[in-house]
Amino acid sequence: MAVCARLCGVGQSRRCRRRRQRNDQQDQGSDSDMEEEEEERIVGQRRSEAGSSGGPGRVAAADAATAGPSDACEYGSGHVNRGESNTKPLHPESLIELPPELLVEIFSLLPGTVLPNVALVCKKFRQILKTETIWRRRCVEEFGMKEDLRKMEAGGVTSQDLYVKRVIPRVKSGRFMKLLPDYEHMDYKDVYTHLLHPYRHILGLWQPDIGPYGGLLNVVVDGLFIIGWMYLPPHDPRVEDPMRRRPLFRIHLLESKKATVECMYGHKGPHKGDIQTVKKDEFSTKCNQTDHHRMPGGRQEEFRTWLEEEWGRTLEEIFHEHMQELILMKFIYTSQYDNCLTYRRIYLPPSMPSDLLEPGLFKGTYGSHGLEIVMLSFHGTSARATKLTGDPNVPAGQLTLDVDLSQPVDLPELDQQKNIDVLSRIISGIHEKVQREVEHPASDSSASAGHPAEEAGAAAAAKVVEDDHGACEDASQSEPSSSSHPPEAQPFVLPLGVMARNEVYPRTCRKCFYGTGLIAGHGFTSPERTPGLFVLFDEDRFGFIWLELKSFSLYSRLTDHLPHADAPNMERFEAMLRNMQSWTS
Repeated sequence: MAVCARLCGVGQSRRCRRRRQRNDQQDQGSDSDMEEEEEERIVGQRRSEAGSSGGPGRVAAADAATAGPSDACEYGSGHVNRGESNTKPLHPESLIELPPELLVEIFSLLPGTVLPNVALVCKKFRQILKTETIWRRRCVEEFGMKEDLRKMEAGGVTSQDLYVKRVIPRVKSGRFMKLLPDYEHMDYKDVYTHLLHPYRHILGLWQPDIGPYGGLLNVVVDGLFIIGWMYLPPHDPRVEDPMRRRPLFRIHLLESKKATVECMYGHKGPHKGDIQTVKKDEFSTKCNQTDHHRMPGGRQEEFRTWLEEEWGRTLEEIFHEHMQELILMKFIYTSQYDNCLTYRRIYLPPSMPSDLLEPGLFKGTYGSHGLEIVMLSFHGTSARATKLTGDPNVPAGQLTLDVDLSQPVDLPELDQQKNIDVLSRIISGIHEKVQREVEHPASDSSASAGHPAEEAGAAAAAKVVEDDHGACEDASQSEPSSSSHPPEAQPFVLPLGVMARNEVYPRTCRKCFYGTGLIAGHGFTSPERTPGLFVLFDEDRFGFIWLELKSFSLYSRLTDHLPHADAPNMERFEAMLRNMQSWTS
């Protein structure tokens, strides 16, 4: 009695609730830890029912149905009155009566955003929601977090790039380790509630506002960090090499369970930064210690280091004077931001079964401007490539290629393909026809009525893509175990006099279409669309011949996994494209 009084905080004159329960259950060995009013009401109701039916086994079953986590072992081990061992347990009549292990499984299936409301229901739910299994499942399913929290590190190359290279020789390793989060004192609930959930709105793909140059930022959960990776094309002209990545910022938890933002720009390691949400689908970053971006050798050393990272070569190795001017101009323009940037959300294009190939991101060659990133998407009978990174002539966000899939082009023999004049006449004829149809659609339709052969040819051209996809679908249905067969390849060679940054281009192609490319003067002056030839090589490569410029661009697919980047629907994606063009217009 004295022990009970000390636990409950009342004397002998005030009857202890827990002692009264034990007196009513003298035959039972369980000791419930639940004290909330809702459970006392249920227990009282069960006792009254058991009293009317006259059986202590009823009371034991009622208490077992409402037991908390601490009682699960006692009830699960069969610690009941021997005389009532054959009594069947009552069916639960409410969620609160379920065993704790079932509640853990149920709560694990709920979105993490509703779990705080569940915890407000009662003390039992609040206690169960402290289970690590629930929050671990939420971290994995909602944010892609992998591995065990106690063994987690930033994956891939990040652990070396972010930590090992930043060690100063005179600093002991033990002190350096304190820069990392204290894994032993963290749990999944802390990571979810203080890191992942508050910053969930910045995960995905973003385009930085860096004037005409643009960019591609991918914000991902990487170990116990949220890291903003700037994607850089491979060094020109190796368009088929993998993308390069550079960390711009990271967010992680301190021992105080408070998320901190660090700027990763420069060469002196992580330092203080800040992130602000400007509005929906837009946020900005700020560096609070820009002196970490400076180098001892001044601007010259910074330029040499930037040039080696950006282009993989020195200025002396770049013999083209115009290219040297463009490179120096880009360094001066981009370095003034000091990683204080505004980002706008972008989406990956939706995929449709009728698409000529899988839409997505591609790296392309753009002459003296180097490699740039474009987004290929399909809109009816049009294929469009929009720039994510740009240059002073055609900035990021502009429609660099517009391909008319209703205008296929049959390539001549190889000998004639080498003649630029032959290809120019073919494309110019289609271009003039398309322009007439745009300017005078009614007169063209009446004029074509007198030429059945021309009308039949146009109709057949408009159905080329649909027929090809129908054949592929039929083949896949008849042969489920094999993939759809691509169209028969045809020989391809660049015309003489056409410049190509990458001499290693495919010598066969699947299909060719008429299209236009956007060209402009410096500062995006006098923009115009010029006709050219779109060449589909395979699922991961295509090219475009700029007839007026007598140049060739080769595009290769970006194969990196980009989570949290799919467009909700086509309408949202097209609205994003319009906004991208307005940012740079």
